[in-house]
Amino acid sequence: MGRPAHFSTKDRILGAAEELFAQHGFAGTSLRQVTSLAAVNIAAVNYHFGSKENLVNEVFRRRMDEMTAQRLQQLEAALRDHPGELEPVLAAFIEPALALAQDRNGGASFVRVIARAYAEHNESLRKFLSDHYGHVLREFGKALSACLPGLDKETLYWRLDFLAGALTYAMSDFGLIKRPAGASEATHRARAARELIRFAAAGLQTPAK
Repeated sequence: MGRPAHFSTKDRILGAAEELFAQHGFAGTSLRQVTSLAAVNIAAVNYHFGSKENLVNEVFRRRMDEMTAQRLQQLEAALRDHPGELEPVLAAFIEPALALAQDRNGGASFVRVIARAYAEHNESLRKFLSDHYGHVLREFGKALSACLPGLDKETLYWRLDFLAGALTYAMSDFGLIKRPAGASEATHRARAARELIRFAAAGLQTPAK
C-alpha cells in the first residue's frame, strides 16, 4: 500500500522504511521493499539517502531530533525552576520519550525499531546515535550528579543505563500493566511516567556501597 501523495517523497520513504524495519528488522528489509511500499523508485532513495545505512540513520534522526529538543528544553526548565530537585530532571528524561511512543503517526512502529536496534547490535547505528545524541545523556548525567552529590560517576552511569532500559520497556507498553478500559492514552502515559519517575528516583538515591 503506497503512502498518501501529500507527504513528500522523503517522508514517504522514511515512513515506509520505519514500518518495514519494525516488522522485519534492518537486515531483513530490502530497499526494493521500501521503494514498493513508498511507491517510489530506487533512484529516489539514492537521491535522498545515498545508502541503506544512511536511511536507517535518518529513520532515527526524524524521531530523535524532536524528542531530544523536548528533553533538553524540559531539562533547562527543571534546572531553572526546581534547582537541586531530582524528580523534575527525571521527568524531563522520561516524559518526552513516552510521548513519542504514544505518537499516533508511527510512534509504536518506532518503538519496535528501537527494539530491533537492541537485538541486531547494529554497530554503525550505535555509532551514529552515540555521535549525535550522546551529549543528551551527558547533560542528564551532569544534572543528576548535581542532585546526587554522594554518588560517584561510575555508579551514576550504571543507574542511568538501567533507567534507559526501563524507559525503553515502558515505551513498548509490553509489560504487566495494560491501559485500563476507561483510561485515555494520555492518562495511562502520565501514570506510567509518574511511576517510573518514582522508581528511578528511589534507585538513584540508594547510597553506593
